[in-house]
Amino acid sequence: MGSGLPPSSAFLGAIFFALSAFWVFPQLVTAKHAGITRHYKFDIKLQNVTRLCQTKSIVTVNGQFPGPRIIAREGDRVLIKVVNHVQNNITLHWHGVRQLRSGWADGPAYITQCPIQTGQAFVYNFTITGQRGTLFWHAHISWLRATVYGPIVILPKRHVPYPFPQPFKEVPIIFGEWWKADTETVINQATQTGLPPNISDAYTINGLPGPLYNCSVKDTFKLKVKPGKTYLLRLINAALNNELFFSIANHFLTVVEADAVYVKPFKTKTLLLTPGQTTNALLRTKSKSPNATFVIAARPYVSGPAAFDNTTATGLLEYESSSKVKNKIKNKNKLPLLRPVLPRLNDTSFATNYVKKIRSLATAKFPANVPQTVNRRFFFTVGLGLRPCPQNQTCQGPNNTMLTAAVNNVSFVQPNTALLQAHFFNKSKGVYTTDFPSNPPFKFNYSGTPPTNIMVSAGTKVVALPFNTTVELVLQDTSIIAAESHPLHLHGFNFFVVGQGFGNFDPKKDPPKFNLVDPAERNTVSVPAAGWVAIRFLADNPGVWFMHCHLEVHTSWGLKMAWVVMDGKGPKQKLQPPPSDLPKC
Repeated sequence: MGSGLPPSSAFLGAIFFALSAFWVFPQLVTAKHAGITRHYKFDIKLQNVTRLCQTKSIVTVNGQFPGPRIIAREGDRVLIKVVNHVQNNITLHWHGVRQLRSGWADGPAYITQCPIQTGQAFVYNFTITGQRGTLFWHAHISWLRATVYGPIVILPKRHVPYPFPQPFKEVPIIFGEWWKADTETVINQATQTGLPPNISDAYTINGLPGPLYNCSVKDTFKLKVKPGKTYLLRLINAALNNELFFSIANHFLTVVEADAVYVKPFKTKTLLLTPGQTTNALLRTKSKSPNATFVIAARPYVSGPAAFDNTTATGLLEYESSSKVKNKIKNKNKLPLLRPVLPRLNDTSFATNYVKKIRSLATAKFPANVPQTVNRRFFFTVGLGLRPCPQNQTCQGPNNTMLTAAVNNVSFVQPNTALLQAHFFNKSKGVYTTDFPSNPPFKFNYSGTPPTNIMVSAGTKVVALPFNTTVELVLQDTSIIAAESHPLHLHGFNFFVVGQGFGNFDPKKDPPKFNLVDPAERNTVSVPAAGWVAIRFLADNPGVWFMHCHLEVHTSWGLKMAWVVMDGKGPKQKLQPPPSDLPKC
């Protein structure tokens, strides 16, 4: 994983990284302004994969699960040709990539593009601007991201060091969720009944569940390390519906980056990642090989009463031993296995304290450009509700209703035409309206006793913003049906998390406490259960940008909306025309 080379072999490492990212074009195509162009080919195809004693056919990229790693440097242009060989429609999203003026490559189905149909192809074309760190890519249609995902490693520009100790080796670790059943069947059944979908059967670390699951001893991720070295773990939560704690027995980790933004380093035994979040952490190994093997574990953080997969994925951290030690071990029993102590499943105080530790570096070299003034303020409630059962269907919710989710009481209805096309060609009529409410339709005790009427409305509504608007958005969880945390992901932008708290947001008392100096800069933030979070961002990227809960069940239920950012006046402030191979609906 990663270069695996000591710093003295930096030159060889650079060559390895450059070459490992290429597909059939050996030549380096030099782009303007330093970066190079990197080519990938992603063939979407079915692959038989066995987990938990059961083989099933899953949708993959190039037959790999998890999918291939994308490696690029800041400033590089990336071209990924995606060819669809399966019956499912497909789109891919490059999660966290800013997509400056390249919204056509963002990937959410029916938002920026129509899906790539069977036998069709599309080239995703974007340049990585002003970003470095760990992100990931995943399918962005229905529940296909259950198996279609992989890491994005963005290295700094050449000869630019990390603002932390140079690691000996870099290791992507991606968490997933595994169902024995076909995940498309799981969500389709839930849509028919109006009830929550079946929970997953396992969590995975780099696609492997580990020995705590039935017949999975052979399917265990092993991290082999040398003593006295520093490893950079590139951690990614690609699970569908669960926030995860992560820990390695008897080892501290130093968090140095979150969502591809450097942070003030801090040490911790346990990390927390919501679906859609990434974290880089340094692991400093012990100075001598210990006579032990250490368990690596990931298990859920649970903030609400809904059913969840209460299992733990495990891997092993193994030290390479000298031949003398190896001979000794052979004559003894196996090495003792040390397990990490993870927080309680519902340890909200740990979760809150952990999130508070994440602060931007805010240095001259890596500034935190927090908007100090605000042009537009929004207050969005996020949570669950009910809606009437569709005609000719029987639903199992109260009084023949189905569970749904909404932002400001609007459950998003997926259009049949991609919003970005409708916007670009001025054909929004019949596709979407620009009357998304800036505030909830009526006030109530959001985190307390819910109102008697919990039915939600439905529509394809967006917020339109002039170019360069500074936005402050307060996201408030509601206790309707159940209070729980919601990891909200904003496409096309990073935002600053300027404040958060429990209970109802107070517009008089809370804003004076906002951190406008070094708040976390992220692309995905967890709205606390029965609490709120305040974010700020600058709408400097023209296009249509999806914002949704990264719990796939809530996205399926409609906890999503979109921002339309208008073109600016300058030539570099306008969305470019669509590529000629953009898929048709």
